[in-house]
Amino acid sequence: MVLAISSLVFNAFKLDFSNLFVGESQIAVISVVASLCVVVLLSILLLSYKIKERQES
Repeated sequence: MVLAISSLVFNAFKLDFSNLFVGESQIAVISVVASLCVVVLLSILLLSYKIKERQES
């Protein structure tokens, strides 16, 4: 989760808002979206582990 958030922050600084889909900024946009997906998926996984622990108790 920490690596995904750090990747998100790093690539957010590389964004050029005047030309989002050109050159290095395009790669940064793709990386930001991928990092957001990883954060969401890991959050769902952690939440499911917590639910599983409560059901076992």
